[in-house]
Amino acid sequence: MKAELETKLKNLPKNPGVYQYKDKNGRIIYVGKAKNLRNRVRSYFQKNLDSAKTQILVSKIRDLELIITDSEVEALVLENNLIKDLKPRYNINLKDDKTFPYIRVTNEPFPQIFATRDIVRDGSKYFGPFTDVRNMKNSLRILNKTFKIRSCKHLINQTSIEKGKIKICLDYHIKKCDGPCEGLISEEDYKQMVEHVIKLLKGKTEDLLEELNINMEKASASLEFEKAAEIRDQIDQLNVYSKKQKVVTNDKVDRDIISIATEAKDTVVAILNIRYGKLIGKKTLKLSTEFPDDVDKIYESAIRFYYNEYVEIPKEIVVEKTPFESDSLIEWLETKSERKVTFVVPQRQSETMSLSKMCKQNAILQLKEIQLQKMKREGNVPYTLSALQRDFRLKKIPKKIECFDISNIQGSDTVASLVVFVNGKPKKSLYRKFIINSVDGPDDFASMREVIERRYTRLKEESSPLPDLIMVDGGKGQLSSAVEILNNLGFVNYEIIGLAKRLEEVFFPGDSEPQTIPKTSSSIKLLQHVRDEAHRFAITFHRHRRDKRTLTSELLEIKGIGQKIAEKLLTEIGSLKKIKEAELDEIEKVIGEAKAKLVFEFFKEAKN
Repeated sequence: MKAELETKLKNLPKNPGVYQYKDKNGRIIYVGKAKNLRNRVRSYFQKNLDSAKTQILVSKIRDLELIITDSEVEALVLENNLIKDLKPRYNINLKDDKTFPYIRVTNEPFPQIFATRDIVRDGSKYFGPFTDVRNMKNSLRILNKTFKIRSCKHLINQTSIEKGKIKICLDYHIKKCDGPCEGLISEEDYKQMVEHVIKLLKGKTEDLLEELNINMEKASASLEFEKAAEIRDQIDQLNVYSKKQKVVTNDKVDRDIISIATEAKDTVVAILNIRYGKLIGKKTLKLSTEFPDDVDKIYESAIRFYYNEYVEIPKEIVVEKTPFESDSLIEWLETKSERKVTFVVPQRQSETMSLSKMCKQNAILQLKEIQLQKMKREGNVPYTLSALQRDFRLKKIPKKIECFDISNIQGSDTVASLVVFVNGKPKKSLYRKFIINSVDGPDDFASMREVIERRYTRLKEESSPLPDLIMVDGGKGQLSSAVEILNNLGFVNYEIIGLAKRLEEVFFPGDSEPQTIPKTSSSIKLLQHVRDEAHRFAITFHRHRRDKRTLTSELLEIKGIGQKIAEKLLTEIGSLKKIKEAELDEIEKVIGEAKAKLVFEFFKEAKN
């Protein structure tokens, strides 16, 4: 660590604020916020860091800058803005560079309502973002059909009306507009109609229907039958729209359901919008992160991005796990919404739990779609293999994987298994079993050397190619044993790894410390599948050997019956139990009359 950075770390203030880490080229690689800058920044430079990813980040830090704020909430807002502007490598960022569209209600005497991707901070109201453009266009169609909002782009105010600058267009004649350009509808009545639109955009359809019913009754009582009929038509159209919205809860609480699905650097955030117990919309955000294991940080970043602009914040936000910075996040949300906001983590089976599971499935589905697209770009290679190549920095995609496992109990009957995976799937016809012959007692290293030598000596003699990846069950010792044999056999440019007992730790030749693979990566899931299959195959073979030895030993107690005869009986008749229950003539067919009498009489006496 350079002296200049050390000096800054010694003189950190205790104020809330934002910190920015820079690399050797002066580029900002991480932006964070803190309630206490001194404590937070120093925590990165402790000797024992839990996360390997954090260790990588810290190793690249050469300088830092601070921005002091008045409060933690102010720091939260500033951090979010800096991340969006700077897009530091080690922060969670939007993966897509496109801007999601909003529906804009302009700040004018007679507002326009239209879709836009540009945010103009002039007092206009925005609803969105709409990640599903089709859903947004459908909402606009309903608005235009139900309410007579003007479609022109003219600036309409009292001056333009009085001077007669704008003439009514076709929309007025076909009853799609009330003609505000010529003052045929008052500013007050037009704005009331806009308020109705805003209620619909906020999902408050029930409130709007109740208000329109009251207005219809008033118009009818005042003998304004034409106006009452018009309101009646609006109510009918809104009832049709309301019926299309699925009722998902009975408590009529406004809530958003948020779930995430992560694979390596790719993260999908699924959001379900529930208003008055009805599912009124769903959105999907795609994020990119260097820290896929940090679920708290992903949740926090997703929530800050989604609610940062003009999204309505509900009273309740349902999540799978409470975000790490929940207190400051809630304070920020409550400041923006000017009401109490609560994070809820479903703990038992309920409507909310079911919605959370449905939201999770949506996130997983979208993540699989991303993986499928990557798979197509890479020539239909299974995504798990691409992830494995990426995580382990392999020279080529490991289409063929061979994995070895040693099995023994208290040093007896040591065996080994070889399982083969082709294109990420088990190829059972290529599985092999090995009985360890040269090792006495429980010596996994020596056993691994024997099985590796036998397997790859044969491949060398047959001039067969090595697999794309060799895996050995075990840590540094087993890996070293395998590498030693492969080198002695003259192999070069091979790929081999060792799996420690903890699946997330993987050893590479020449590295004393294991590499930690993100738990969310599909590569670690593939390794787990391969390892479990090798272990299952080895254990099954070992049990078969042990059981055969146990059964054979009981037959060997019979005077005159040797190893070969005992094994022949077990093979032909099937089991020790069947031998005990067999008739004399049945045994005679297998081992002859004399030996059969010995076996039959032995078990006959045992019964008595």
